[in-house]
Amino acid sequence: MNFFDDWGIPMIVLAVWIVFILTAIPSLVNYLMKRAEQRQRAFSALLLSALGTPLVLFLFVIGLNLFIDIIPSVPAKWDKYLNTSIFILFVLAGYLFLDRLMIRVIRRYSKTVDVVASAAGVTTTLYRIIIIAFAVFIILDHLKITITPFLASLGIGGLVVALALQDTLSNFFSGIYLSFDKAIRIGDYIRLEWGEEGYVTEVGWHSTRIQTLSNNTVIVSNAKLAGSRITNFYLPGKEIPVGVSLGVTYESDLEKVENVTVDVAREVLKDTIGGVKEFEPSIVYSSFGDSGIHFSVNLRATEYANQYLIIHEFIKRLHRRYETEGIEITSPVRNVYIRKGASETEHADDPEKGPR
Repeated sequence: MNFFDDWGIPMIVLAVWIVFILTAIPSLVNYLMKRAEQRQRAFSALLLSALGTPLVLFLFVIGLNLFIDIIPSVPAKWDKYLNTSIFILFVLAGYLFLDRLMIRVIRRYSKTVDVVASAAGVTTTLYRIIIIAFAVFIILDHLKITITPFLASLGIGGLVVALALQDTLSNFFSGIYLSFDKAIRIGDYIRLEWGEEGYVTEVGWHSTRIQTLSNNTVIVSNAKLAGSRITNFYLPGKEIPVGVSLGVTYESDLEKVENVTVDVAREVLKDTIGGVKEFEPSIVYSSFGDSGIHFSVNLRATEYANQYLIIHEFIKRLHRRYETEGIEITSPVRNVYIRKGASETEHADDPEKGPR
């Protein structure tokens, strides 16, 4: 037996084949993907982006299978192991392709489809459970392992597992409910009934992550979130009213106060990031207070988090404008009138020194 002819040449050919698929295939896939993107063929580019590694593995398995066919016969035991390994690698290549393709599809459509965006984490987990189980059943069937008793045992085993993982399953199905009910979506700004608020960054299979304005992350189990009261500031729209409460002294000209305040509010909405520029602000006088007349100013922000900058800029500009116009804002000093006989004496109640 010529060892070189029987083993050497096939091994060299296999090595050359492996080098070829590791170098040429990724370059070819990248080239085709760029061409597809240039021609705006989105699905083709998506398909090619998922094909890289699975295609390399698939071609490697083909080369390995040809190598086994060319070399001299091996013992039946090893031949069985090799054939089983090749089949498993084929299944693995198919699994990797489907997994990469579906993950890319989910990521792509999560940007345009609300239900996919909010269910991305749960959908990925559920899909991977199904595809892995399908791949395992194919391998077991190839190995002549009867899966009927296994499926029957899943009835009793599933009940035991369901009882043991009751909380986990509750969170999982609550995540599915939250995703498809569209109560919350990725990117929504929400407030929980116990006071915490922030942007929804992920709806996972077990918990939901909320990023607060202070850049912290609040993690809430899906079951607890589904059973609580949630305020979603992005439903039905992102714009929210912004109210600022103020007060002026009784000596103020209310018509002038209204004109000046509305004028400043209008400027703030136009100049400040997050203000609704086309919104017409207004004021509403609400009550006679101890030190002056109270009113509220109505503004509008493009979303919840922008209200803080709008309020900040409005108060700063209004205070400067009131000083220029001679409008006096109510102060904590309270005027108290005490009747003594037929005359009235005015006293000023100083919070620090007490009545004079």
